[in-house]
Amino acid sequence: MKILINALSAKLGGGQTYIKNLLDNLPNRDGLTIYIYCPDNLLLPESENLKKLSTFWPTNNPISRFIWERFALPLILKKYKIDILFCPGGVVSTKPPVGCKVVTMFRNMMPFDDELISTMGWGRDKLRLVLLKRAMLNSMSKADLTIFISNFARTHIEKYIKIKNAVTIPHGISKDFLLQKLPLARPIEAPQKKYILYVSRFEIYKHHREVVAAYASLPLELRSQYPLVLVGETNMPEACFIRELIARENLQNDILLMGGVDYKNIPAWNQNAHVILFASSCENCPNILLESLASGRPVLSSNVMPMPEFGGDGILYFSPHSPDSLRVKLEEILTNKTLLENLSKSSYERSSVYRWSGTAKKTWDNVFDLAEMN
Repeated sequence: MKILINALSAKLGGGQTYIKNLLDNLPNRDGLTIYIYCPDNLLLPESENLKKLSTFWPTNNPISRFIWERFALPLILKKYKIDILFCPGGVVSTKPPVGCKVVTMFRNMMPFDDELISTMGWGRDKLRLVLLKRAMLNSMSKADLTIFISNFARTHIEKYIKIKNAVTIPHGISKDFLLQKLPLARPIEAPQKKYILYVSRFEIYKHHREVVAAYASLPLELRSQYPLVLVGETNMPEACFIRELIARENLQNDILLMGGVDYKNIPAWNQNAHVILFASSCENCPNILLESLASGRPVLSSNVMPMPEFGGDGILYFSPHSPDSLRVKLEEILTNKTLLENLSKSSYERSSVYRWSGTAKKTWDNVFDLAEMN
């Protein structure tokens, strides 16, 4: 069996994490060869079954990649006699040769968040989302197998189109994020007192404004005990706004903007937090939330789906659109030791549902079953 993975769009973050864990858990199967196109910075495991290929012209931008996928990739599929073309990026621009089946995924919820798009003025970003939505729907309607990473997303897409063959396989949690018997050392940059943590990119739908407003409305006694730590790249417009908001509210000593931190250090930030927040309102499979569950710390999460699908009864929820909703939950957990301890336990128990080994096994099983279908 020959499978070709087109992972050229997996330039960073969750896309690379997914591919890496999928290949780290590659099953030992006779006659299996995996070919892959991917960015040079994606580190692949050593395997006799895995062969990395390179394109013969640059595919760094979407237009040049589309041209390569449209005209060059079909010839490559035919040359190597590929049985399965796997496009985890969600867009399939390739017409495969006869006998080659197509697997795609739905990972990006943003093009389908009408509320978010309605807040955007017409410009490049909005046009990109509109075109991406059309391309993704077209890809999923034609694919032989579509992998969804949440039931919420699957139900949402099935309102638009009929899917031939679908399966829901949530992402997993890396073992690096699992709470160990010996806790990870507190990061050097972290406050020496107990802190509230929110790890996220500074995007409008991540609701940093509401998080800061909720924290600012906490009693002074609680703010002095528990600083708010915001981890995420700050080279974006929303981060500038948040920085100005913090200064305007005179919260520079209470709210710390740490900027981006090395991904390998996030487990230490999580496990040393007193409480972890997750305030996003637009997710498909919220990796940051899953990683937070595994830290063994109490988690307060947005109540917008699919967050409750993943957090279950193991965490507390608030409306990300309402600072008062978050303030009430923060006060509750910061002043109730029993509740805090119970949530610490229940969040970790909930995390046991999500492991990369299980995600990879279910993914490969479904791909192999597809290849063997007549």
